[in-house]
Formats: sequence, C-alpha cells, structure tokens
Amino acid sequence: MITFVLSLVALVLGYMLYGRFVERVFGPDNRPTPAVAKADGVDFIVLPSWKIFMIQFLNIAGTGPIFGAIMGAKFGPAAYLWIVLGCIFAGATHDYLSGMLSIRNGGANLPDIIGKYLGNVTKQVMLVFSVFLLIMVGAVFVFSPAKILGDMWEPAYFTETFGPYIFWIAIVFIYYLIATMMPIDKIIGRIYPLFAFSLLFMAGALMVMLFVKHPDIPELWEGVSGDLLTTQNIFPCLFITIACGAISGFHATQTPLMARCVKHEKMGRPMFYGAMITEGIVALIWATVAMYFFYDEPQPGYQLMGLGSDATKDAPTIVNLICNDWLGVAGGILALLGVVAAPITSGDTALRSCRLIIADFLKLEQRSMRNRLYVCVPLFVFTMGLLIWQMADKEGFNMLWSWFGWSNQALSVFTLWAITVYLVRQKRNYFITLIPALFMTVVCTTFFFSQKVFTLPVLWTWVIAGAALVVALAWFLVWYLKFNKSQK
Repeated sequence: MITFVLSLVALVLGYMLYGRFVERVFGPDNRPTPAVAKADGVDFIVLPSWKIFMIQFLNIAGTGPIFGAIMGAKFGPAAYLWIVLGCIFAGATHDYLSGMLSIRNGGANLPDIIGKYLGNVTKQVMLVFSVFLLIMVGAVFVFSPAKILGDMWEPAYFTETFGPYIFWIAIVFIYYLIATMMPIDKIIGRIYPLFAFSLLFMAGALMVMLFVKHPDIPELWEGVSGDLLTTQNIFPCLFITIACGAISGFHATQTPLMARCVKHEKMGRPMFYGAMITEGIVALIWATVAMYFFYDEPQPGYQLMGLGSDATKDAPTIVNLICNDWLGVAGGILALLGVVAAPITSGDTALRSCRLIIADFLKLEQRSMRNRLYVCVPLFVFTMGLLIWQMADKEGFNMLWSWFGWSNQALSVFTLWAITVYLVRQKRNYFITLIPALFMTVVCTTFFFSQKVFTLPVLWTWVIAGAALVVALAWFLVWYLKFNKSQK
C-alpha cells in the first residue's frame, strides 16, 4: 500500500509540475479557437470547461483503465511504475499536445495532423488505420458492457430466441446510432457528466475501501517480478496490456472532439493533461484492487471469497465481485453504472470520431442529417459485422482485444512522432515527445514481432528491441540534420 500512496502523490505532482512545464513548451495564447471561429451547432460548439473535462475523461476512459489495469496487475509492482511514469511523461503529454495541435489546426482530426507533419503517404495509412481502430473500439465496447448487464439481467425471451447478451447489444447499438448523429451538446453534453461522476465515484469508493482493508500486497522495492499470475514477459507485454492509464493512441482520436468545443487555449492543460492524469489515478486504484484480488497475503482476495484461480482470468467478473463485496448493493450498483457507462460512452465517441474522420476525407459537410446518415449507415454495418465475428468465435473477444491493444499503442507512436516534428519545426523542446516516441516505437515493434508474428525467446526479444531503437533514432537524426540544413 505504500507504493500505491507514493504513486498517487506522484501523479498529482506530475500534473502540477510536469504538466505546467509541457504547457509552457507549447505556449497557448489568446487566438480564436475552432469552437468560436467555426461554430456550426453540431460538432463545433463552445462548452463549459467543467463539462469538457468530464466528457474528455469519459471519452478516453472506457474499460481501458479498469480492465487493462486488472490484467496488467498480474505483472506485479511493475504496473505501478508504468502507470505513473507512462501517464506523466508519455500519456498526458501525448493527450495535451495532440489536443492543442488539433486546436491550432482548426479542430483537425488525427490523420490530418499526422499527414501535415509526417507526409501524405503516412496520412493515408493512418486514415485507414484510425478508422479500423475506432471500429474495433466500437465493437469491443459494445460487447463488454452488454456482457456485464446481461450477467445481471436480460429478458428470457431474447436469451432463448436470439442468445445471450443480444438484448443489451441491440440497446447499446441503438444508443450509439443516436449519439453519433446528434449534435454534441444534445446527448453527450448532457448525460456524460453524470456517467463520469459515476466512474469517479466508483474509483473514490474503492480507494477508501483500500485504506480500510489495507491489504498486504507486493511493494515496488520487493522486486518487479517474482511469483506472478502470468507467463508473459514484462517487456513488452506490460506496456501493451496497460494502455489507457499510461498512454493510448486512441485518446488522440478523441481529443479533436473536445478541441472543437474549447473556448480558450489556456483551458487545454486541465482538459487534456488533467483528464489523462485522472485516468491514471483510476487505473492505479484498479491495479491496486486487482493486486489484492491476485496477491494479498496470507490469502489473495479470490481465495477469501471462496473462488478458484479461474476467477483471475475474467476482468468483468472481477469488477462485479469486488464492487458487490466491498461497496454493498447500493454502492455496487452505482459503481457498476460507471463501469458500464464508461465503455458505452467511449464506444459512441469512437464512432462519432470515425464519422468525422471519414466525412473530412470525403469532404462531406456534417451540418445536415442526410450527410451524417451517408457516413453512419455503412460505418455501423461494418461495426456490426465485426461484432458478429467476435461473438461467433469463442476466442474472438480476446483476439480483438489483443489486436486493439497493439493497434492502440501503434497509433500513439505515429502521434508522438508527428508532435515531435512539430516541436522541432517550432524550435521548442522536442525531447518531451522524442523519448516517449522512441520508447513506444521499440515496444510496438518488439511486441509485433515477438508476440503477434512469432513467439521468440527473451534474447531475441531484446535483439529486436535494440534494432528498433537504432533504426528509429537513425531515421530521426537523418531527418533532423536535413531539416536544419534546409533552414540555413
């Protein structure tokens, strides 16, 4: 628990100190923002700062800082290091600067930002990559809340006629379609703050219970590895497993939504950097709760609840068990509302962001309902097809989540490199994104070749990591020297 407290303090100090440093590097000013200059009553609308914070937090949260942190806790105390250092120096920096670049570029979507700084070919690749990632988010974040709700209750007729979870999947999809097409202030602006409160209440209540129970869980100084509940290597698997809560490329697809609603640039640090730090705190709490469930001495939580080790394999089950056991019926219901609302709201904003990316590519204005339908109908058909495949294959969800995790982090790599190029061109401190960009390039390359394509020994994993670092650094230095030469 000492490591947990120190990590919590570090995240707060990270926002206060490093967040302010990153803000000074970027240099927000008083120029008109897209919400003011391009107001259209649908996507470009000025919203209050507190509402933007709550929406941004809920947009980026999803089940990532909950399920990802639970699965990442199997790596032991190393999860604390990654959440704290990753969130402060990589994730929150990534979110803030991607959001501010969107503001500076008229509320531009991520592929346009990447294309501006990394070239048109990269833009086209990222366009396809982003759209597919967002569709995966929509599919994944339909199934996980539907499963939680279906395990609690669903009409017997639907279960017997169509199968489990179909009732809730249909409800979530109907909501997705409505929320994706409506002006952002009509549904998202009104109900998201309530759902964000539920998610924050859940995290706060569980943190209080952690101090009440004060479990005897592994501390950082006892070692970052040992008798763990996973056979995966900490590097690179931990850095893919815990994405939301540390760094997530998905967030850069969401920041433009709120970049189109910010009235002043100086609102950016609490909106973007602050929302990510808040998500890091939620991930930290759930990682600690999971360590109680996995590793508490003298008996881990699952044994105290009379459960077998199979209970450690299903993150939604762990959420249900912990919330009901620690918070009682009323608290458990409110907490579960947060767990259910988070993925649903992230799913609908993912598809909303996807609609905007496709519309920008087609140069199809979105003021009219007809044009929004032109994009939404095929988008939802494709998402439904992916969901049907996922449900038909018993390993479909795990496979989709695995590819989502890698794709998510790969997207952060391109975003970090684009921001680095921007900072170099502006003659500002580019090391704040260069170092995270190099690290995440190594992580994603290593994971792809050692876990997704081949299952290689540890030695070869490190060889690939070293090669990826050398190639990425050499590429940057060549470009940097060429750029400096062109400026003379």
